Amino acid sequence: MPSAELSAKERAVMFALLAEARKISNLELEEQAGFRLDGKERRKLNDLKLVESDKPGRAYEHELSDAGWRWCAEQATVVPDARATSMERALYAIFAGLGRYTAATDQSLADIFQQRPAAQERAGGDVRSRIEAEYLVLAPARAEFVKLRELRVRLADIHRHDVDSALQQMYIDQQINLIPQSNQQALSAADRESALRLGGEYKHLISIE
Repeated sequence: MPSAELSAKERAVMFALLAEARKISNLELEEQAGFRLDGKERRKLNDLKLVESDKPGRAYEHELSDAGWRWCAEQATVVPDARATSMERALYAIFAGLGRYTAATDQSLADIFQQRPAAQERAGGDVRSRIEAEYLVLAPARAEFVKLRELRVRLADIHRHDVDSALQQMYIDQQINLIPQSNQQALSAADRESALRLGGEYKHLISIE
């Protein structure tokens, strides 16, 4: 598929997902790349079978499909047109270099772009300990409430499902306190997407004694 068929933002989404090499939520995508994949761009990339998206909670999660990985590999042979910015030209020069490297070493992009080690090991790691450690970085003192949104940013290398499971169990074990934001008008879209639904309500703030 020619690169020109995708807009600059759509290509940026593809490259961001390539760099992460894993399923990533819209919140993580915005924090790391400065934008979300939604609306017509999401529908287009889904329809083209380049990106697989699902919505396990309130936020979409996205990852490259096999066709998406192939599209990224094909960028090694793309020559930017005259309208391309200097940044785009430099990016495609990097892809051309990657193409030469993978061809010479008989490798693929999947051999180069892999999950971060912490993400690979999250199933065997202690997610609860990470949650507490990152909370202590954010909180001025124990028992002070911080936003779940801010905590999730610091836990972006761990899949949201794993974080949510750990938070739910910690809440059941009374290791943490989770409450809703009292002023719902003050919630941003990111705050709402970061919320954890427990007991029939969305929790936006966390504290640890």
